[in-house]
Amino acid sequence: MEGMDVDLDLELMQKFSCLGTTDKDVLISEFQWLLGFQLNPAGCAFFLDMTIWNLQAAIGAYYDFESPNISVPSMSFVEDVTIGEGESIPPDTQFIKTWRIQNSGAEAWPPGVCLKYVGGDQFGLVNMVMVRSLEPQEIADVSVQMCSPSRAGMYQGQWQMCTATGLYYSDVIWVILSVEVGGLLGVTQQLSSFETEFNTQPHRKGLHGPYPFGQS
Repeated sequence: MEGMDVDLDLELMQKFSCLGTTDKDVLISEFQWLLGFQLNPAGCAFFLDMTIWNLQAAIGAYYDFESPNISVPSMSFVEDVTIGEGESIPPDTQFIKTWRIQNSGAEAWPPGVCLKYVGGDQFGLVNMVMVRSLEPQEIADVSVQMCSPSRAGMYQGQWQMCTATGLYYSDVIWVILSVEVGGLLGVTQQLSSFETEFNTQPHRKGLHGPYPFGQS
């Protein structure tokens, strides 16, 4: 049995060392998986291309040249500002999903960080929003324009912070959406937007005073 285990280990190592050397998409996927999806496909392709698409050499290059220079930012999820638990929205309705997040680290975030869609339901065409560099312990709201699916049901999507170099950091944050024909959230947001716009407009006085239609 021990000889069989050695043979299996050797076979796995051989497969690992020459895995898909002619299939770049497979190599990129394997590279991402081995790094725990901390690097986007473009970043993986950069290191693989630098090492003539040798998976083991590319991983070594990543840890040799990138890891010592990486100061990984920190982010903590604070709360859902919109689309909280128990809220529903009608089908095919535009809405804004807002999360409240915090820089929970000791250093300011580097420039160019963004919040990116990473899995589940996307709810529209937007897959990334830029986020300003937050100072340590600073809190900010991040919003994404979305659209609910056409069918009723429960849906969920995952988003994660990412640096300009493609390094994902901190935990995934979620949007969990209940789509119901009688959902009110989309209407509530539209009314709130209308009220805000109305309150910022200058009020015009009527012919006989402050009343829009005058007094009888």
